[in-house]
Amino acid sequence: MRIRPARPDEAALLSALALRSKAHWGYDAEFMEVCRVDLTLDPERIEADRTAVAEADGRVLGFVTLVGAPPEGELDMLFVEPDVIGRGVGRFLLAHLRRRAAESGFRRVLVAADPNAESFYAAMGAARIGTVPSGSIPGRELPLLVLATGPSGD
Repeated sequence: MRIRPARPDEAALLSALALRSKAHWGYDAEFMEVCRVDLTLDPERIEADRTAVAEADGRVLGFVTLVGAPPEGELDMLFVEPDVIGRGVGRFLLAHLRRRAAESGFRRVLVAADPNAESFYAAMGAARIGTVPSGSIPGRELPLLVLATGPSGD
């Protein structure tokens, strides 16, 4: 598995991957439709959002985005193909994001996590600092976590 920068022509592929990954948690069709806009990448944002993909044997397995400006950024998206969830792809992408963020001058990265993914981020060293309202679903709260940058969270 390797990490590389995403290409603008992969926007549709990555958007579809994000929808499949989100649906993995058992959300109904109505919920998924409401989330569609937030889970859609456009070609212009691929580079601006520092999008990186994990791939193996030419197949994109997942991707991650980092937005903001140092010293504090936000992990905007981290999605993994459902058939490889639990096989280290997310861990690999998050480790890459931490290293890249540290190299770019970020000291910490905020994560407004799907509630189903909070335990993953906690296992990776993120600490819950509160909640934020969902941008898609009125009245829904998301866990807000903070992740120190660097290879081990330094």
